Amino acid sequence: MEKRTCPECGEIIKGRVDKKFCSDMCRNSFNNKINSDTNNYVRNINNFLRKNRRILEENLKGDTTKIAKQKLIDKGFNFNFYTNTITTKNNHTYIYCYEFGYLPLEQEQILIVKKKTDN
Repeated sequence: MEKRTCPECGEIIKGRVDKKFCSDMCRNSFNNKINSDTNNYVRNINNFLRKNRRILEENLKGDTTKIAKQKLIDKGFNFNFYTNTITTKNNHTYIYCYEFGYLPLEQEQILIVKKKTDN
């Protein structure tokens, strides 16, 4: 019988015939290395989205709030990252980061809103 070795550490694999790694730690380490570039890219985007959502949530007072665009930028808001857009019948395009959204207004003002949920 041919001896199989772990692709991560090179140890001889003992156990089932279809076993590919010597331990869960080696399996996880191997897969993390393979997926690290993709995971880092996705992780960075998710971090931007969560930060944007948190900033919108912290600045929303009541149902809607007007705030200067520069104040959002100063808090670290990145206008390049959002989850979706909704265009109303009045042709206003709201930009959303999960359930919190904003509408750019005149004079560098931003209107912050929260999407109504159907509970």
